[in-house]
Amino acid sequence: MISKLPRWVWAGAWALAFVGGFVNVVGLLGFEHQAVTHLTGTTSMLAAALASLDGAAALHFAAIIGSFVAGTVLSGFLIQDSTLQLGRRYGVALLLESILLCVAVPLLKCNNIFGIYFASCACGLQNAMVSTDSGAVIRTTHLSGMFTDLGIFLGHSLRGLPVDMRRLRLCFLIITGFLCGGIAGAVAFHRLIYSALFIPAALTAITSLAYGIYHLRNRRRK
Repeated sequence: MISKLPRWVWAGAWALAFVGGFVNVVGLLGFEHQAVTHLTGTTSMLAAALASLDGAAALHFAAIIGSFVAGTVLSGFLIQDSTLQLGRRYGVALLLESILLCVAVPLLKCNNIFGIYFASCACGLQNAMVSTDSGAVIRTTHLSGMFTDLGIFLGHSLRGLPVDMRRLRLCFLIITGFLCGGIAGAVAFHRLIYSALFIPAALTAITSLAYGIYHLRNRRRK
């Protein structure tokens, strides 16, 4: 069971899920049609490339995976703990994510494959940054775990077993955030192409600022 989650966690989870959905749609609609917020499909494509002895494709998919992992390493170095806690350097991590997305834009406009690597690194950084709080596993760049939990809760409900309503609300929150981000990303991509990524870059920068202000006010209260 999840204990009470702070309001800043709810707001941040939705905002970052929105960013994740937005970035992934841009990746899928782009010139490589490549998902960048999760690694399941990319790992499968790497396996297929290795099986067919396609060295160039294998190197490309391995680089995407490596970029995502590099983002998680950067998050671990900055935040130094997997449990959410007000006061940690989430603002710095969010600002770095914003910079990575901004760097990806001109590269993607030139059909430079490194743009995908920078976007994937940004997503790895985000996904590792928001990890756990009060017993809740929080992931904002993919939804498999969220939908799995929903199914489990439905099964428990059918058997008359108790359901963790906070976890259920968190699942809906992240799913709706990711979905809304995907819708916004698709609309923005058709109008702005890769410049659409400046929108989630701005959102992460704004979230970084909002977190810093919230943390400062919370310290003053204490």
